[in-house]
Amino acid sequence: MGGRSCLVLALTAGVGTCEADNPISRAVQVQIDDSAGVRVVVYEGTPAAEPALRFSTEPRYRHGANPGDYAFQGVSVGRFLPDGSAVVYDEWNAELVALGRYGKTYDVIAMEGEGPGEVGHVNAVLTLGHDSILVADPHLGRVTLFVDGSAARTTALRYRGLEVVGIGSSRKLILATSSRRSGFDEEWLSGHLARFDTETGALDTVASYDFIPHLPPGLEWDPIGAVGDIVVSTRHVIYTRSDRAEVTWYLPDGTVSQILRWQAEPALLTEERLQPIEAEHRADVRMHSPGLSDAGIEEITQANMAAYRASIGRPVPLFGSPIVDSEGRIWLAPYPDGMGEEPSHYNVISSDGEWLGTVEVPPRFRILDVAAVSVLGVELDEMDVEAVAVYELSRLGDAEQR
Repeated sequence: MGGRSCLVLALTAGVGTCEADNPISRAVQVQIDDSAGVRVVVYEGTPAAEPALRFSTEPRYRHGANPGDYAFQGVSVGRFLPDGSAVVYDEWNAELVALGRYGKTYDVIAMEGEGPGEVGHVNAVLTLGHDSILVADPHLGRVTLFVDGSAARTTALRYRGLEVVGIGSSRKLILATSSRRSGFDEEWLSGHLARFDTETGALDTVASYDFIPHLPPGLEWDPIGAVGDIVVSTRHVIYTRSDRAEVTWYLPDGTVSQILRWQAEPALLTEERLQPIEAEHRADVRMHSPGLSDAGIEEITQANMAAYRASIGRPVPLFGSPIVDSEGRIWLAPYPDGMGEEPSHYNVISSDGEWLGTVEVPPRFRILDVAAVSVLGVELDEMDVEAVAVYELSRLGDAEQR
């Protein structure tokens, strides 16, 4: 059977209609190349659809701001377990914390150290089953299996420049390039995608991709540079390049299975967009150097902002780092919306490449993990105190009943 393609009109968020006056209708060309087995979805314009998902008004729980709660200082990683409980890593305290399903209890299951069951710096927590997680620790060069909150096995993982980003259907770990370097001549520095067998220790490189672009002239570092990102779902490895309106789905062996493309115009960096970033830099300097004078704080802040101001007028990336949820949906936050503050909304794409619409996020809430109907994240109160919160996620139609 040879390659073939078909034209599908008005592929919308659950609405099969071809009405010309429907504001969310779009003509979408779906090309299916039978010889290569790649499905290509192309939106002729910028996709638009009614929101298909909605956060609950109040979270199921907040843990961190109540008497007796764990005192979070800087949560960087978090993951749901199948029963609705969660494990989060506080990088400031260097502790791995398990939270009960309703957030009323907690247990510190790993503390900072180099011994068995201890952690140095966790970059990923992966769920293996009802009571089992794999914790990736690039600082100590290992992954540790925890069962029922206790360390059961440790596997060395000493591959320079690679870090764990997920786990494939065959239980092999998915690794991707993590270290940046300057001085390369190519337009883009290549990243590498690999599979690691924890049983045999074998590493198999399966694909390469555009990782980071060449630095613009005159800059020692690029504060708004695009980047190639890898995330892993239960069936696919998903790649985005943040200056390109495109998502690529790979099978775990590196074979491309689907590509989504749409039209998008990048925003330009302006002085106005820098205001929240400058405020964040100023607050960081003040926090880390409380004895510094106002003039000293301002001097350091402006030095930190020099590369940003040298980039005014350049296009910023189209979106930030993607999130993939347990349903295989991809969450993309428009990049300018997240400059210096948490994103207020995400565009959500189904595992089939269908644009599901925009999802509004509660204020000052940073997503860590998304399950089918729940979202785990970090929430800041008016005093900037961190709490881990879980919100319910309802589908369009169900949301109206809440």
